[in-house]
Amino acid sequence: MRLFQNANYPFVEKRYIFFVISAVLIVASILGIIIKGINWSTDFTGGVSIVINMQPKDKQVPPLEIEHLREVINDAGFKEAEIQFIGDPSNATFQIKVGGEDVNKIRDQITEVLTTKLPEYVQGRDLQTDVIRQVDVVGAKAGMEMRNNAIMAVLISMVFMIIYIWVRYELTFGLMGIVALFHDVIILVGVFAFTQKEFTMTILAAILTLVGYSINDTIVIYDRLREDLKIYRKDSVPIIFNRAINKTLGRTVITGSTTFATAIALYFFGGPVIHDFALAMSLGIIIGTYSSIFIASNLVLETFVHTRTEKQAIKHLTKKK
Repeated sequence: MRLFQNANYPFVEKRYIFFVISAVLIVASILGIIIKGINWSTDFTGGVSIVINMQPKDKQVPPLEIEHLREVINDAGFKEAEIQFIGDPSNATFQIKVGGEDVNKIRDQITEVLTTKLPEYVQGRDLQTDVIRQVDVVGAKAGMEMRNNAIMAVLISMVFMIIYIWVRYELTFGLMGIVALFHDVIILVGVFAFTQKEFTMTILAAILTLVGYSINDTIVIYDRLREDLKIYRKDSVPIIFNRAINKTLGRTVITGSTTFATAIALYFFGGPVIHDFALAMSLGIIIGTYSSIFIASNLVLETFVHTRTEKQAIKHLTKKK
């Protein structure tokens, strides 16, 4: 199946409209990050991790649903608590992460909640050894180090991408590809700042995944650009750029739509544990596809126009095999 087989949309001609749209989104995202801030999870800010086993002694008691446990813990005042299964759900072992550094106080509060709100799951069992299996503390310093390491991981990955694209294509392509990636990351983080959804390690994993996804889409267009610059040497560069974007449009849309369909299915049917991850993936696919089509290549063209490096870059590209 081939979509957009004879497409000839004016992506290059309308590039300034897309630049304005992106600029507005980036400014809004930066303002959201500055004004509202990022709601860092306990993975980054520090907190207490408690592992509990809620396997009832009475076999007649139905298994505890994670949604019910989450509701009980939230109602007790731990609004930002992260709760997930550990191992096989049939074992009813959960990990609860909450912010704070007073281990004994948090442990006592969680114990009281379990005793008063879920008595059927703890009756006849030793609360301190059988129900509460493990208590760990993630200090604020360790959380800050994780946050800094996460930011560094994104930056290092982008540096290596610049080097790869520089060697494979041309430095201008690499730099503008990374500018487009910053565009994607800033807008996605801005969405989480505005919504104040918790920024967890899972969300970071989604962002790193989308960085790779977006640059892959961009490189496909770059590859077509390089080939078309060899084939259509007599055409003007804007025409070559626009033709290349249109030629890869079908592939970009099909790849984006199938990946988006998977991510949106996870969002609606994957459960609350991966809800935010699926949301980040869904938004990231939309933003990444948009930047690959409308931003990355047009930034390269704009750089050529304003720096007068067009001839040197084309000469370099056409020599590449």
